Amino acid sequence: MTFRLADRIERLPEQFFSGLTRRVAAFQQAGYDVINLGQGNPDLPTPPHIVEALREAALDPVTHRYPPFRGLPELKEAAAAFYQRTYGVSLDPEREVAILVGGKTGLVEMAELYLEPGDVALVPDPGYPDYLSGIALAGAKPHPLPITAQNGYLPDLESVPESVWKRAKLWYLNYPNNPTGAGTTSEFFDRAIEKARDHGVIVVHDFAYGAIGYDDHRPPSFLQRPGAKEVGIEIYTLSKTFNMAGWRVAFAAGHPEIIEHINLIQDHYYVSIFAAVQRASVAALRGPAEDIEALRQTYQRRRDAFLGALRSAGVEAPPPQGSFFCWIPIPSGHSSVSFAEALLEEEHVAVAPGRGFGEHGEGHVRVGLLAPEGRLIEAAERMARFFAKRS
Repeated sequence: MTFRLADRIERLPEQFFSGLTRRVAAFQQAGYDVINLGQGNPDLPTPPHIVEALREAALDPVTHRYPPFRGLPELKEAAAAFYQRTYGVSLDPEREVAILVGGKTGLVEMAELYLEPGDVALVPDPGYPDYLSGIALAGAKPHPLPITAQNGYLPDLESVPESVWKRAKLWYLNYPNNPTGAGTTSEFFDRAIEKARDHGVIVVHDFAYGAIGYDDHRPPSFLQRPGAKEVGIEIYTLSKTFNMAGWRVAFAAGHPEIIEHINLIQDHYYVSIFAAVQRASVAALRGPAEDIEALRQTYQRRRDAFLGALRSAGVEAPPPQGSFFCWIPIPSGHSSVSFAEALLEEEHVAVAPGRGFGEHGEGHVRVGLLAPEGRLIEAAERMARFFAKRS
């Protein structure tokens, strides 16, 4: 007996990186010393005060019951206080904050909420692949906006045809950017707000790496700009800022009607998140800013160590402005997929092929700064040796 999947599931894009994950696991099981820099999974532990808050909350029988459908009020209040303290953004906790089961969930839900078959969603190319998942489920079409070194990794908004703007309902932005590590400016956000207002497009700013900026770059929040809350929302995850990737906690902030719609769809999907995890998330958001700065400095040291080792071996790569990724150009004549596969096979370093992030990701591989400095230096040396054989 066989069962036919619904069309919306058949439309889902292939999980490009699942094959790479299996290949890495196979090399590890065979006993090879693989340095896995191909995923975006933080390697550092969650800070102890957050874990302790979880332990205490889990011992409270009150948390063993269903939590409120739309999340604990104290978590929304903590999120609003965090934005006020960090970005100077004022949020109404009840009307302008929605608790999410991880940032990815919110990104997919936005497409389900607002896109119909035939609609268009604007997406960065290269960009986070899961933007495409929600668009596919809705039966809509993605319109890639190329972001490359030539345009400073900012989309050329004037090159988007008027016919596309007329069909566009949703627009995904992501800075600091995954996979390129590029930052943005307040001026670009202002232009995006103007375009969104002129064409009735909802902006979804994926601010997953908002806490991780390098040198003099401090990533701006979309919501800091005048008019931002009139055209969209920002999605902030605790995964990167607090090393809580496995905890699956995030929040959306911004336009109150959009927040209400997110709550509406989640009323049908979930009964919120385990209350003990929510209480621990309150401890994270109300915790000392020094912990976040220490994490940022850790990634800065890792970035500088990795790129410094590459440079010492004769390989030049641009330094990212933010995120915990480096976007490395590969020698011409190689596809990013074949390059990544050969690097894993010959030098046992796993990286993500740029093609997995879109057509304009070709010619690059993404390296995650998700290992101690010593291992990153060793990975750079192995990569440089590999580059030397193919240059």
